[in-house]
Amino acid sequence: MPALQYDENEIRTVIDRVVRRTFQMDFNWDWPGGVAFYGVTEAYEATGNKEYIELLKNWVDEQLEDGLPKLTVNAVSIGHSLISLYKATGEEKYIDFAVQMADFLKHEAVRFADGIFQHTVNSEDYNFPEQAWVDTMFMAGYFLVRMGTLLDRSDYLEDGIQQYHGHEDFLQDPSTNLYYHGWDHLAQNHMSGIYWARGNSWAAITMARALKLIHVTHPSFMVIEGSLRDQLSALVRLQDESGLWHTVLNDPTSYTETSGSCGIAAALISSGKMYNKYVNKSIHGILSRIDEDGSVRGVSAGTAVMRDVDGYKGVPHKRVQGWGQGLALTFLSSLLTRQEW
Repeated sequence: MPALQYDENEIRTVIDRVVRRTFQMDFNWDWPGGVAFYGVTEAYEATGNKEYIELLKNWVDEQLEDGLPKLTVNAVSIGHSLISLYKATGEEKYIDFAVQMADFLKHEAVRFADGIFQHTVNSEDYNFPEQAWVDTMFMAGYFLVRMGTLLDRSDYLEDGIQQYHGHEDFLQDPSTNLYYHGWDHLAQNHMSGIYWARGNSWAAITMARALKLIHVTHPSFMVIEGSLRDQLSALVRLQDESGLWHTVLNDPTSYTETSGSCGIAAALISSGKMYNKYVNKSIHGILSRIDEDGSVRGVSAGTAVMRDVDGYKGVPHKRVQGWGQGLALTFLSSLLTRQEW
């Protein structure tokens, strides 16, 4: 197997630029910040730079002056930052707020079928009744797995694992092993039936991370491991020569998209040396998308389950986005911590 080829000092420099650019952006208590700051916590853990955690602490403390805002499944993603702040500082308030968010999921979040979370967002204008979106695996499923492991709470852990199983059942195509973007339980279909790059990255990175927290003797370990193994095997065969992946994975006429590529490549890093040659291609492709000021480019805008393939191909990818910053940091940090994975 080829060794991973990169300059560690360059990666650390780029991480620093991306972190600093991220804190020049404005976020509220919702998923763009949740993903952006998850990447910041990954950067902190990979580099040990305490300034990153101080920047995050200042932002979170200001947001929490009036307590938790209204919660949704998507907004719970900031809980990842609360976990990391608690571990870094030991301050109980962070885990107390994280428990409130986990309890919201357990007792208040809208569910359907066998307890699967309905996709909910911070807007009363948008409602997706009995729809499962792959995003939820990161926003809420992985959060509950982390909470259950940290606090030795089997109820949180099992609920998080249940989300993995439910989303696999509804969203992973048994023929291609790729994940669909969404499932409409009322209509009993996958809506547009698209294999979306960032959606597959949500599934891949969170399954890869969860497997480090779920004990190998747990019956669900092999279920999640099998889903991830088959998905990654399909994804590497769809990698573009640039080292990136197309926003519609199986449509090479769609643009290559950075955030999804970062999440997929980070999952490949944490899944073993067999994927090094694909990761090496990704390193070059992803670094080429990061400006000198730390702006991550080529990131698609927030994307609903679109009506058809042209809808996905038409999603703009001009602006700097929080999820692009966060997933790029997750990838770059994974390079530095690769031996742990």
